[in-house]
Amino acid sequence: MIAKSGFFEGTGMPDPGWWEALWPDPAGVLTKVGLKSDMDVIDLCSGDGWFTLQIAKVAHFVIAIDIDGKLLETARIRLAESKQFNCTFIEGDAYDIAKLVDHQVDFVFLANAFHGVPDKPRLARAVLSILRPGGLFAIVNWHARPREETTVLGEPRGPATEVRMSPQAVNAAVQQGAFRLVHIVEIPPYHYGSIFAANSN
Repeated sequence: MIAKSGFFEGTGMPDPGWWEALWPDPAGVLTKVGLKSDMDVIDLCSGDGWFTLQIAKVAHFVIAIDIDGKLLETARIRLAESKQFNCTFIEGDAYDIAKLVDHQVDFVFLANAFHGVPDKPRLARAVLSILRPGGLFAIVNWHARPREETTVLGEPRGPATEVRMSPQAVNAAVQQGAFRLVHIVEIPPYHYGSIFAANSN
């Protein structure tokens, strides 16, 4: 998910195999962070659609946004093979979310990318602009543990130690964008989810 402009430095899709080992139950992750069946959802920085497919199985509708068109095409194939057609795929920069989507949504999901955003409050404000009042912004992050401790299939995985974020750091960045923290959930073995609600105007 590295932007052509370097938007998400140090962030990318994993090698085949270990992603599935790390996330054997993506539907369970989505339930933990508050996804509901009646929601219109944006999967922001959706990559190859590993979570997009599961969102589509639950939500009313999902919009997958990524800056990498090749990854979006992989996601499109993944959903088509599973006969999930309640999804739109949009290639673009996450900062431009309000220009890419012409209506407000109930839920924005962002996994394994927030640590690499150069201007985190700016992204939070952009997400706020596309959420209905009270809508949710769920951020799934690696815990701020040394990379050598977060092994998958016997190898250290995830972003570099120095760019990982604590829940407190995520909270501080997002609340500058006019959100309030709802709660934080543990997502074993190495992640947590921070769930924020958009303040009503």
